[in-house]
Amino acid sequence: MFSPVNSIHLLILLALCDITWSFVPSPPLSRNSQRTFTPNTRSTRLRVLEDEKTDVENALKINDKDIVKSESEGLPWWWNLVWDLDMMSLGPPGTPMTLGDTANVFRTNIEQIYGDYPSKDNCPLAEGALDDLASGTMFIGLQRYFNSYSSPYKLCFGPKSFLVVSDPVQAKHVLLDANVNYDKGILAEILEEVMGQGLIPASPELWKVRRKQIVPGFHKAWLEHMVGVFSYCNQPLITKLNEMAENNERVDMEEKFCSVALDIIGKTVFNYDFGSVTKESPVIKAVYSALVETEHRSMTPAPYWKIPGANTVVPRLRKFRSNLKILDDTLNELIGIAKDTRQVEDIEELESRDYANVKDPSLLRFLVDMRGADIDNKQLRDDLMTMLIAGHETTAAVLTWALFELKRNPEEMKKVRDEIDEVIGDRMPNYEDIKKMLKVRLVIAETLRMYPEPPLLIRRCRTEDTLPKGHKDNSEGTVIRGMDMFLSVYNIHRSPRYWLEPDKFDPERFLRKFENPDVEGWRGFDPARWEGRLYPNEGSADFAYLPFGGGARKCVGDEFALLEATCTLAIILRRFDFDFDGQESEEKGGKYDDHPQGLDHPVGMRTGATIHTRKGLWMKVKKRDM
Repeated sequence: MFSPVNSIHLLILLALCDITWSFVPSPPLSRNSQRTFTPNTRSTRLRVLEDEKTDVENALKINDKDIVKSESEGLPWWWNLVWDLDMMSLGPPGTPMTLGDTANVFRTNIEQIYGDYPSKDNCPLAEGALDDLASGTMFIGLQRYFNSYSSPYKLCFGPKSFLVVSDPVQAKHVLLDANVNYDKGILAEILEEVMGQGLIPASPELWKVRRKQIVPGFHKAWLEHMVGVFSYCNQPLITKLNEMAENNERVDMEEKFCSVALDIIGKTVFNYDFGSVTKESPVIKAVYSALVETEHRSMTPAPYWKIPGANTVVPRLRKFRSNLKILDDTLNELIGIAKDTRQVEDIEELESRDYANVKDPSLLRFLVDMRGADIDNKQLRDDLMTMLIAGHETTAAVLTWALFELKRNPEEMKKVRDEIDEVIGDRMPNYEDIKKMLKVRLVIAETLRMYPEPPLLIRRCRTEDTLPKGHKDNSEGTVIRGMDMFLSVYNIHRSPRYWLEPDKFDPERFLRKFENPDVEGWRGFDPARWEGRLYPNEGSADFAYLPFGGGARKCVGDEFALLEATCTLAIILRRFDFDFDGQESEEKGGKYDDHPQGLDHPVGMRTGATIHTRKGLWMKVKKRDM
């Protein structure tokens, strides 16, 4: 929670920044009132001559304290004095951020941009427009900067900055080799009210405990049985699409994929029937409210919801709190039922269950049986809420873009359809069928490369660190403690440095090797590294493929989501044909320059937690001959 002490610190920090800006000269303007200066980059140096007088000789005496003058005329005389205040002291490495850590990052940016101080991080500095942060397609803006500045670069919005990393060698360092130096940072702050201390926002120390408790639930026997549950949950969608085909209705397939993904999460994780394909309920509305609020917060620069009293005053927050209570009450009821009917079994017995004959095969049941009756309800609630939000969003987005790309690439659609018809015929798929449907699995993998969910991974540095260089055009950046970082999965997945023809939809690329000697320390992509697995992962591309993150904090439900998407896509394509409907070509430029390149039927992209279409994936649906 945002304590009164933190509120006071925030106000002091904001006041300091406000005072500072009043002393900072505006960058020079051209005749057209456009900024023409080049921000300081890695080549910036202090303007100090060796034969100049010492700083002591130039010092001012105020209140018996020597105040060293700033090295630049652009900063006020008291600038260095501020940083001697006790509240501005830096926290120890590896500990949670202090006010001093946050202020130090602000200080670094202000001094570099306006004071002509040397760069402390050796990273090119890109001055960001606020639209790049607040727009619905921030990852597209970050790609444009990447093409100009390489990786890493620092994106500044006034005193606030983000270090943007777009290289697999650097990403591997942050996510795997030096992961103890980083936490989720602003992401944890954004998600705390919704997900509590669930796996995604949890601190590194708490995450270790939580992961050990949850990972056993995703064991092989359970995953194999879940494929049958996926098929069961798709039945209402089949019925609905049949009706719409008979009536020649338009259908927003993005919305339908969201509904079936929610139903699957409800049944597999909670043993709860949302029934969202066919009905609406307060619980379903509450789920979508949580999703919308999570996305809204992820794209909002100022966390106004943390201001004391905001939940009472702001209508949006009042509504959100009401919906969150509905979700909390529902989850607590389901947890209570599971605990009341707990069966005492050890982990070996749980993993060897005959799930085909278990009345409640849900993940909640497994976790309660494994952890015991004394398990904390709040802990379970946080874990389940995390899976509800994260699991539902990802699968729906992947299915939307997979159908979109297959319709744009009819030759790939034919390959997939032929395989589905041959393997499953008229029946529902099972786990063994999915193992045989290589082309469908490759389509899911390629969709995740082109439209990674999420397109950005967020980290914050806890202990000062140095990034490896990677590509020859990169810099070996220093990450100062407190610096927020965007790991741009989208940039890595769409860069010709790491993928051949990255904007081309080519599912079979995962069957071919790709290397680039210009990327020092990168082993390239090798299909042999995912031999024996159902899907390629970060190891097969040496961290140039990160659909579920990588390293210690990789998504625990990756295989679950991949199986769910593969099963659902096979079921739908076996039974239905689709044609684009209502997709109008947008005018070139303007706000619509973020379409995937070369679209014949642009739907546009926007992002929150995942990449969505702008206005839905509207299709005309027809029944196939079975």
